Amino acid sequence: MNKKLSLLVMSLVLILVLAACGANKGNNSANTGNAPSNGDTSTPAAAAPSDDEELSITHQLGTATLKKNPGNVVVFDYGTLESLDKLGVEVTGVPQSNLPPHLKKYEDSKYTNVGTLKEPDFEKLNAMKPGVIFISGRTGEAYEELNQIAPTIYLGVDNARYLESMKENLAILGQIFGKEADIEQEWGAIEESVKAIQDQSAASEGKGLIILTTGGKVSAYGPGSRFGIIHDEFGITPVDESIESSTHGQSISFEFVAEKNPDYLFVIDRDAVVSQAGQEAQPASKLVENDLVKKTNAYKNGKIIYLDASYWYLSGGGLISVPAMAKEVQEGIK
Repeated sequence: MNKKLSLLVMSLVLILVLAACGANKGNNSANTGNAPSNGDTSTPAAAAPSDDEELSITHQLGTATLKKNPGNVVVFDYGTLESLDKLGVEVTGVPQSNLPPHLKKYEDSKYTNVGTLKEPDFEKLNAMKPGVIFISGRTGEAYEELNQIAPTIYLGVDNARYLESMKENLAILGQIFGKEADIEQEWGAIEESVKAIQDQSAASEGKGLIILTTGGKVSAYGPGSRFGIIHDEFGITPVDESIESSTHGQSISFEFVAEKNPDYLFVIDRDAVVSQAGQEAQPASKLVENDLVKKTNAYKNGKIIYLDASYWYLSGGGLISVPAMAKEVQEGIK
């Protein structure tokens, strides 16, 4: 009997030990699966977004498929270049032959010279293997060939809806480089400055004429034209609604200027930023401030406004040039 009782007791002890081991193992598994062993019950951090995220960008000339935050960025548009510069986005290649003064840093040898705006260096571009190429009107004819090298995106400004199209272009840059918040802040400042000019121009009721001078010749620009932002967005009433809307402007004489008698005469001197073969550039004021123009309200009231051609002619449509353009007009019509 004693022997049987001993066996029974031993069996009961063994059962209790095995049960205890099973319970402890279950608790350890729960700790391992749901929380760190040091007692920290915080939720594990979410994984960072993948660098391989792929985007599909629709633009004026087609659709580009590319990775987010691409490397080896090439830019053939100075408005886009200045926006990327303002946003802190690294650029690899640019056409260096005629950079505006506010973009002279890109003449440095650490940036690859990829040809000119109208003649890209396709050999260099092929060797670079760009992640994306940005272009606008001056490089538009090379789109198909560039698009064979890398995803190519057209970001030219539509003169007929200048600020709206600029905002669309910035939204594309924000999506590609994750800069949406920065762009929203920059755009808010632009909207404020434009509203201030509109209020100012409405109060003055003055009429304006935009001219470009080059090689002794003069062209006028009206609403919807290359420099039509002055009328269409800033609210300056045109002295003549019939001036043609075009890239190169309407050829005029100074008799035309005297006849229209603008209150504001906006002057863009192309020769100040683009050299003329065989001609020595002279200040636009020597050409413009003649006996005919001196009869206008603009001259009499000190409202001949010489605009910075590096912003207006070479660049434009970017986060550096447009605020500068707005400031020039606002100061000019005070």
